[in-house]
Amino acid sequence: MKRTWTILGVADVARSFRWYQSLFGQRETPPAHDHFGQILDEDGTVLLCLHQWEAHGHPPLISPDHAQPGNGLLLFFRVDDFDETLLRARALVSGLEEEPHVNPSTGTREFALRDPDGYYVMVSALAAG
Repeated sequence: MKRTWTILGVADVARSFRWYQSLFGQRETPPAHDHFGQILDEDGTVLLCLHQWEAHGHPPLISPDHAQPGNGLLLFFRVDDFDETLLRARALVSGLEEEPHVNPSTGTREFALRDPDGYYVMVSALAAG
């Protein structure tokens, strides 16, 4: 088994933690640390790690000033509750980056928004329809 742990540099781990929990319809819980937290699925799978900028001296997490947040990164989440996630997303942002549409390549509905740090977040339905 292999898993990817995507780690994002963020300005405020607790704020981003609440934002992603809200997007995914999860119960609000605090991150494990002020500088790091993992968003987990119901089965314990890590969906996303949030790491405070400059904590621990990791070279790519030294500062957000070296590149635009998310440059070269597309966070793509597939969800089994697309309509509910869309409602939660609309409550989190003033406008979506991409309105819901059907992706012609996958046949699934998707939309996009920006998280509090400016990362581009694409949400896609798990199944076509």
